[in-house]
Amino acid sequence: MVFLEVEMPWNVLIDPDKLDAKGLLLRKAIIIRLLEDIANRKASKEHGYYVAVTALKKIGEGKVREMTGEVLFPVTFTCITQKPSKGEVLVGTVDKILKQGLFLKSGPMESIFLSEKTMKDYQYSAGDNPMFLNDKHSKLEKDTLVRFKIFGIKWIESDRHFQILATLAGDYLGPL
Repeated sequence: MVFLEVEMPWNVLIDPDKLDAKGLLLRKAIIIRLLEDIANRKASKEHGYYVAVTALKKIGEGKVREMTGEVLFPVTFTCITQKPSKGEVLVGTVDKILKQGLFLKSGPMESIFLSEKTMKDYQYSAGDNPMFLNDKHSKLEKDTLVRFKIFGIKWIESDRHFQILATLAGDYLGPL
């Protein structure tokens, strides 16, 4: 899994009641608002998934918005991100099983689709606990850890996430 640390510019809006002459409350308010903004934004096509803010590097001069009284501060911060890439091998947990395949979760990536067509030797088994089985009694069922390879990625702007297609075709891939 590849993690990157990127430096990013951002604009943070602070309510007037969070402003303080000493500046300590302002810094705290900016950090809290920045964390909220990043959590709500989830990911970007350029950087991938936002995992953690590591440092607040610079706070620029605030500009008051006349209608609301809120203050807009330009800030620069560093953030750890995870961007999926084609060919990358990851470990995920089986989350949902369908006849056509299954969905995995891996870190911040919550909907990785593993099609039954890319699971060589595995057949769907319906029932109260649906799963995929192979001749060697290997199971892919809910909560199973699976090593898989990414073979397709598409950015979905409206949902702010990557649509990821996975495969078990390759050496040392499958349930752990």
